[in-house]
Amino acid sequence: MAPDSADRAPLISAERLAGLLGLRKDPSRRAAASDGVTLLDVRWSLSGPAGRDEYATGHLPSARFVDLDHQLAAPVAPGGVGGRHPMPGAEDFQAAMRSLGVSDDRTVVVYDAADATSAARAWWLLKYFSHSDVRVLDGGYAAWLAAGLPIVTGDAPGQSGLASSSGTGNFIAVPGAMPVIDADGAAKLAVEGVLLDARAAARFRGEIEPIDPVAGHIPGAVSAPTGDNVGPDDRFLPTEILRTRFASLGANGMNGREIGVYCGSGVTAAHQLLALELSGLRAALYTGSWSDWVTNPARPVATGE
Repeated sequence: MAPDSADRAPLISAERLAGLLGLRKDPSRRAAASDGVTLLDVRWSLSGPAGRDEYATGHLPSARFVDLDHQLAAPVAPGGVGGRHPMPGAEDFQAAMRSLGVSDDRTVVVYDAADATSAARAWWLLKYFSHSDVRVLDGGYAAWLAAGLPIVTGDAPGQSGLASSSGTGNFIAVPGAMPVIDADGAAKLAVEGVLLDARAAARFRGEIEPIDPVAGHIPGAVSAPTGDNVGPDDRFLPTEILRTRFASLGANGMNGREIGVYCGSGVTAAHQLLALELSGLRAALYTGSWSDWVTNPARPVATGE
């Protein structure tokens, strides 16, 4: 993908994406340029509505729906070890992405409803498994609609079988291109580095816990809610503001302290990793996150600030 001054890699604007797809405000103007981009719709929410239903109501032309629970995560292990959204294996992830038309030589653009909290999961996994050109639609589906750009409705041909209109992709999943840590690594970073907790502040403090059986946070972690990465329009804040934010949390890349991130199950933490990357910082993901941490009662739990 050619660079564009209006975009901040790995983000892409709705207007820039429309140009790459050969679309403006008229879907009949779709051009062969769309053959160079694979679009993935990653709308998902813990509380609903179902992403597939939203997709059927309206989605970007040529986009394929991605089931986060089944294509961007492995089945939950006995006892919940590994968290609520365990990392998928390389073979399973490769098969899922190929069925969606993902190829190594095609740009992949992922989007969700608006703020990228679920799209970032797809972005991070594709990067972890060594895809070299993945972008996130800044502002998501809402930004596309706000720009007056065309949508289509219904399931795409073959969608139920997850086949791609462009044919099966050739993506080769090679794990390890992004750093990860386990529970021990997270505990170490909380002491020796910077461990950011991407959940809402009330969950960090242990005041509420709507999902996991234990409330609180990893001792030594720093509260850094992902909602603070975006503005009222659900688009990422300017780079300098993000850098200032992370520096205030001790993550500035200048003090030699390594950075780690976790959330509830490893999904929204990817949003934090995306914001850190926009800031020029690389951080490791605790893949199992809080839902894995609390499976071992011997691990300490902190509450409050």
